[in-house]
Amino acid sequence: ELIQDTSRPPLEYVKGVPLIKYFAEALGPLQSFRARPDDLLISTYPKSGTTWVSQILDMIYQGGDLEKCRRAPIFMRVPFLEFKVPGIPSGMETLKDTPAPRLLKTHLPLALLPQTLLDQKVKVRLGPLPLQVFYVDVAVSYYHFYLMAKVHPDPGTWDSFLEKFMAGEVSYGSWYQHVQEWWELSHTHPVLLPLLRRHERASAPQNPKREIRKILEFVGRSLPEETVDLMVQHTSFKEMKKDPMANYTTVPQELMDHSISPFMRKGMAGDWKTTFTVAQNECFDADYAEKMAGCSLSFRSEL
Repeated sequence: ELIQDTSRPPLEYVKGVPLIKYFAEALGPLQSFRARPDDLLISTYPKSGTTWVSQILDMIYQGGDLEKCRRAPIFMRVPFLEFKVPGIPSGMETLKDTPAPRLLKTHLPLALLPQTLLDQKVKVRLGPLPLQVFYVDVAVSYYHFYLMAKVHPDPGTWDSFLEKFMAGEVSYGSWYQHVQEWWELSHTHPVLLPLLRRHERASAPQNPKREIRKILEFVGRSLPEETVDLMVQHTSFKEMKKDPMANYTTVPQELMDHSISPFMRKGMAGDWKTTFTVAQNECFDADYAEKMAGCSLSFRSEL
């Protein structure tokens, strides 16, 4: 029954944004959500380091206590606001049992975000913000996620999925729009944008301790040096990939089939080179240059 209920429904459009069918249904109840001043929102485009940032922040909020971080899967520790699928508590239901100060997660573009989050000027920590090379990897990673997470429509061939990705016809819509509108919001709201070095991995930068310190400063907390070192170790891709509280293996196979592709696949940039043809890469570069041409966001090659 669960398979019949959830398997490969078509996307539903809300205010012009394509969403997973069940997530679109969650937007109505989400309007009753009330943000608190001490909430912290983790906002990313899908497959852009969300789980890594969530794990870091939960460890910070738990004072580096590993046992407390193993109290539940990451999607229960950091409620996913628009999450809703048959058989699993929704993001709003999980939120009811989440004590303050709360960590929240969303992939929603601004047009669909509850206004209360903007009115309260809730702090926002974006996941690792991809440079163009990371954007290429996001597309590949998203394709594999579509394959294994059966709440998505069938992605079809890689070639057809890539065309839909560039056109913004995948769940959550345009990557370009998502990045640009959150960048503009950072001019008026407390948004931390991590601009990574050009050759760093989107999901695990080469200097994770530096990134953790940035996050600590952003949330106004401090931890002993040995605790930060412990966090570096336990938020590494290698450790999280084998941690059932972080790798989504607790989700029923009917929803996420890890035999098709693990949720945490490779955790590094460059996988696109084994997937893209030369023609696809040239098309992708031209599309990126055109759609990001008017954006004032400039990525640095060095920090």
